[in-house]
Amino acid sequence: MTRQRGGEGPPRFRLYAWPTPNAQKVSIMLEECALPYEVVAVDINKGEQFAPEFLAISPNNRIPAMVDRERDIALFESGAILIYLAEMSGRLMPDRYAALQWLMFQIGGLGPMCGQAHHFRQMADVQIPYAVARYTNEVARLYGVMDRRLGEAPYLAGEYSIADIACWPWVRPHRRQGQSLDDFPHVKRWFEAIGARPAVARGMALLAEKRGSRELTQAARGILFGQR
Repeated sequence: MTRQRGGEGPPRFRLYAWPTPNAQKVSIMLEECALPYEVVAVDINKGEQFAPEFLAISPNNRIPAMVDRERDIALFESGAILIYLAEMSGRLMPDRYAALQWLMFQIGGLGPMCGQAHHFRQMADVQIPYAVARYTNEVARLYGVMDRRLGEAPYLAGEYSIADIACWPWVRPHRRQGQSLDDFPHVKRWFEAIGARPAVARGMALLAEKRGSRELTQAARGILFGQR
């Protein structure tokens, strides 16, 4: 399935995605940069991420992945895609190293810990109190790191950048991570400001019709959580 935005004929960028925070980072970036793209849905609940043609682009069988037709380049890993688009467009990385360090904060900390908190709080077949407490508390710590930074500057890297684009979709489901933004007033101000951006709203519409129930079939659980 494809969804095309902008321009005549095949758009320059093809985004392979499913409506998850990591894919939403890239769709927001493409919208912020007003770049023409189409979306190819990769249903991770059905195992489409293991198709040979997708693995040729994304060998780690994860979405998102992206193809730049003009340069004949295929990329996987959302952080790498954000850096590529920022460098290619000359946008949203005003202070390179400030943006990169906060991008790495998301890639190495915020995203994985939020994902684990969501998994053990919402998706696990058996509740494991230690795991729930461990990841909920770590997400709270990371929100605190962001809150301190955002008390010093309006955005993570000083100006709006790929760092904010990377972190925002992971903060969006904060309630499922056991967090209240009222506990982090600077994060709350930042979250609301970014959410009001038209390009963010357009990016978050990525495959919205594919967002399903929080309940997964056993077959989907086996695909998502039983990979070896």
